[in-house]
Amino acid sequence: MLTLTQALYDQIVEHARKDHPDEACGVVAGPAGTGRPERFIPMLNAARSPTFYEFDSKDLLKLYRELDDRDEDPVIVYHSHTATEAYPSRTDVTYANEPGAHYVLVSTADQDGLGEFQFRSYRIVDGVITEEEVQVVAGY
Repeated sequence: MLTLTQALYDQIVEHARKDHPDEACGVVAGPAGTGRPERFIPMLNAARSPTFYEFDSKDLLKLYRELDDRDEDPVIVYHSHTATEAYPSRTDVTYANEPGAHYVLVSTADQDGLGEFQFRSYRIVDGVITEEEVQVVAGY
């Protein structure tokens, strides 16, 4: 189960809606070994695409150095789908290289009248997708 604060939930949703019609992407970091998401880190979708996201390689290197310096882990890796449901695509599974992370997908298809809003979380390990419950709390 993914537990995150209302504030983090709102930040992820706001980022997804702001970048629509392009996919938004980012990370929520937390203290190493805790699995607790705390620090919201929106990233730039280097692909600038409505159907694909890609972290800029320089930004990603900077992020991982920062995580190491702060003794943090990437607890949530998130991105949005702008015209489809919030379910990992084959490409999403291919790029899921953080076995300890929660992969959050936000569908913003509702903004174009193509579907309803969705916020869903998955574990993706060795190509296997497992959906998990999302619990939003006021604070930890």
